[in-house]
Amino acid sequence: MRIKDLMTRKVETCTPDTTLAEAGWKMWERDCGVLPILSDGKVVGMVTDRDIAIAAATKAHSAREIAVREVMNRKVHACDPEEDLSAALDIMAQEQVRRVPVVDSLDQLQGVLSLNDLILRAESTRGNAGTSLSFEDVMETLKEVSKHRKEPQTGTGRREELPGRGISAKETPAGRRQ
Repeated sequence: MRIKDLMTRKVETCTPDTTLAEAGWKMWERDCGVLPILSDGKVVGMVTDRDIAIAAATKAHSAREIAVREVMNRKVHACDPEEDLSAALDIMAQEQVRRVPVVDSLDQLQGVLSLNDLILRAESTRGNAGTSLSFEDVMETLKEVSKHRKEPQTGTGRREELPGRGISAKETPAGRRQ
């Protein structure tokens, strides 16, 4: 089975200049947890609902004042719609991502493939050796994606109090808030 057979084709997107509030609203409206970020028609990053939540909790500004570019993941792990599903499973497992953008040979977004897409289409292999997407394959991928990072993401820098929130944000030596 190919990636194009399972991917979600109608995908909401945003730009690096979109605010986190706008991105969060788009996710709410589309019932999704990720938005590919496009610039000049190409995927330049991804932003997740978790990215938005952590930024809202740790930055000294409201989600209406924070641009997606400040929190987006610029490391894009994309796959081709013509590839076999095993290629996407490998990317998800190795990179510990739950969703991958699907781009064509011109780097144009064609859709997104998520673990949800895979789980909902997986089949039992009991008595069916020819299953193209097995529960076992999907669960092995989910297991790899769900592993904790070897090291927690912590910076070395000073903590400062966020106004009115009673929590601290960490500032890295480069001056970027975490």
